[in-house]
Amino acid sequence: MIKFFRKIRQNLLTEGKTTKYFKYAIGEIILVVIGILIALQINNWNENRNAKNKEKLLLKELNTEFKLNKIQFDSAQYYHNRAVKSAEYIISKFPIDIKTIDFDSLGLHSHYMRWYYTFNPSEGITNALSSSSSYDLISNNDLRKTLISWSDVLKDYQEEEILAVSNYKNHLKPYEKKHMAFGWNNYKNSFNDPRIDLSFLETLEFENYVRDRHFDLKEILGSETGELDLVLETINQIIELTETEIDD
Repeated sequence: MIKFFRKIRQNLLTEGKTTKYFKYAIGEIILVVIGILIALQINNWNENRNAKNKEKLLLKELNTEFKLNKIQFDSAQYYHNRAVKSAEYIISKFPIDIKTIDFDSLGLHSHYMRWYYTFNPSEGITNALSSSSSYDLISNNDLRKTLISWSDVLKDYQEEEILAVSNYKNHLKPYEKKHMAFGWNNYKNSFNDPRIDLSFLETLEFENYVRDRHFDLKEILGSETGELDLVLETINQIIELTETEIDD
């Protein structure tokens, strides 16, 4: 094809048709430019299609990850709420009279109050996005901003859980080991061991122990900071936005 066009140009020069030669040359240049533009357009189309396919795959993985995270978050809130209710049950019995207290119920609620749980969501996809600066693959601005803010939202919420676990392990649990019997199968009998001096249940120290645990749990679930609600809102938003983009 190139030889064909070259031959035409040579014939025009040989015949002295300079004006026609220049017109033809300009036309040939235009055709070449158009061909280049078409090739670039096709290449851009292919790149956009590949990028869209990568985005779809990424969104599916994010959607799956955050659905699982929501299940874990709901479990964490169940355990926290169960522990709070048991702490409140015990507080409602203050001051405790060991001659009249129902030790089966007290042992059961003491067991539930000791439950602690931390929300440790999977962050494989979000960490990969952050470390590789791949957020640009996500075309939805709202979704991209929400994903970028996720680590800070999670960190703010986890601070209360970490403090509660630390206080429990370092201060409250040693107190429990000193005064109560442990065991999954005999939690109703936490106070039935004859070696336990049950008078500790009537002390201010025991009341402070229960109130301390209750305070930590309420800090996790408390609505004053709004951190728990923000975590749930962010998870739901990511799930919703990824589903919307996948379905488009």
